[in-house]
Amino acid sequence: MNIDSLKQKKEIGAVVFGNHVGIIQSTLDFDYLSGKKRPSIRAVIGVQRNYLRYFWGSKEIALPGHVSLDEMSKEAKEEVDLFAVAQSGRRATSACEEALDQLPNVVGGMVFAEGVPERSALKLRDLAQKSGVFILGPASVGFLVSGVCKIGAIGGTLASQIAGSGITKAGLTAVVSTSGGMTNEIINVIAGFGGSVSFAGAVGGERYPILGPVELVELAINDDETKSIVFFGELGGRDEYEIAQVYKNSGTTKPLICYIAGEVAESFESAPQFGHAKAMAQSEQETASAKKQALSEAGAKVADSFSHFEQLIKNSVAGEAKMNNNKIMNDDISDLENRKHATFVNNVSSDSGGDVTILGKPLIDFIENKSLSQVALSMFLGKEPKSEEFARFFDLSLRLLVDHGPQVSGAVNTMVTARAGRDLGSGLASGLLTIGPRFGGAINEAAKNWLEAVSKNENPQDFVERFASKKVYIAGIGHKKYRVDSPDPRVTKLLSEFQSGEYTNFALEVQKITTTKKAQLILNVDGLIAALTLDMLEKEEGYSPQQLSALIDTEFFNAIFVYARSVGFIAHFLDQKRQDEGLFRLPDDQITSLT
Repeated sequence: MNIDSLKQKKEIGAVVFGNHVGIIQSTLDFDYLSGKKRPSIRAVIGVQRNYLRYFWGSKEIALPGHVSLDEMSKEAKEEVDLFAVAQSGRRATSACEEALDQLPNVVGGMVFAEGVPERSALKLRDLAQKSGVFILGPASVGFLVSGVCKIGAIGGTLASQIAGSGITKAGLTAVVSTSGGMTNEIINVIAGFGGSVSFAGAVGGERYPILGPVELVELAINDDETKSIVFFGELGGRDEYEIAQVYKNSGTTKPLICYIAGEVAESFESAPQFGHAKAMAQSEQETASAKKQALSEAGAKVADSFSHFEQLIKNSVAGEAKMNNNKIMNDDISDLENRKHATFVNNVSSDSGGDVTILGKPLIDFIENKSLSQVALSMFLGKEPKSEEFARFFDLSLRLLVDHGPQVSGAVNTMVTARAGRDLGSGLASGLLTIGPRFGGAINEAAKNWLEAVSKNENPQDFVERFASKKVYIAGIGHKKYRVDSPDPRVTKLLSEFQSGEYTNFALEVQKITTTKKAQLILNVDGLIAALTLDMLEKEEGYSPQQLSALIDTEFFNAIFVYARSVGFIAHFLDQKRQDEGLFRLPDDQITSLT
């Protein structure tokens, strides 16, 4: 184990498996109070939501959420140095394996869960050693290097605990423990006596920890910034004998202050089981008394009681406390107190005292030199597009979709509502509510189909057969009015104006197959706009498949039709109001009953 690489990094990146609020927020508070420019947590893994709301200081931020690491970009994965597993014990092994397999620059991690099967813990120990990566746990509260990084609940989960412990600044005393609770208690004891922590790690109390306490003690011995070591152990196992041997052989002058809990167990006839799985003396050598003697003989300062343990710590940090005038230099946490999540998060616009902004820019500045379609595209994407070609395509698509005659269902609904005497909002709403998979709402579904097929390198023939076998219509294929020998002029216009990419080429190949079955199974305007939009976003805007999928999830592609056709619906409403023909009723011969 080596932490020099972490100390030398300008920024530390981490991922957390599981949305554990205490672990995640405490890590963010540590980063913020340590003066870091950005949060170390790059993503939360194992969640269904795209973003999760947390605080950076007093300001709310959104952390990316992913079902698995597969959804993270290559660039984001390369930024990750540490990982924390805050999921159940049965998921811990697969999460660690996923992290070691997909994070190229990871140096360490921790497993918070208890109850990890012993076989799995041994497997992870072997995997970590082969990968050259440290993993603390199972049942670890984590690892920290003061002022540098923190993973897990170590050092506390409240901002006041983190500030009071002094771990946001570099220190001199290393803390090593099998117990998570005692790790945090010792950190507080050191801070209370005016001392400081260089690094701290809790190996966890399971029978087979992935990283042993001896490795953390060895790290402390070799770390130039660490001037003393505090170790809390307990009865059971043989870790303390290894620590004693390493400490004795090192020849270090750094004091090793120890306390071994569980001496009371020796008062019982048969050895009792304490809270941790490993905390049971199965032989004389595993008793607390025997371990204390071994450590003492190796030169360690061994406490007889916990109060004696505290006194030894106080004596060790006395010089440092005197230098600090016995005052703990706590961080200012006034802006972290009484934080509350807002009811809504809105990244589109804001209104502060009448100063309206759109996408972070003052309204007047934002709309300057932009057409309405350019404004709409920026607001729909949540950012301004880079490509003028994409903006031109979006504008032409809107103009081509603005209306398709009064016969379509949405226009009919709008006109009927207008003649019933309702208001404009009701008329527009009735038309919009007609939009769905059979009328205008197929662009998003088509985009989803094209993206999935191309991403999987699916053969167009297999694609068509897959839908045919399920007796499901292919979104974006087919039209009641147009056919292969009488094509949709809107499709012809778009194909003549813009260059095809892999998604459009795939859609056209699908059309070649479907039109041999029926002449009307052409690539319609919905299907083509979906394909061209995917091509434009990928080629012109640099969107990854994951980002395209996220846009599909928000129904961005259907927004194109809804926005454009709203103009047509409003026009039909106003037209009916001008004519004022009164309430519409279908003639009797337009309705029949089949009996």
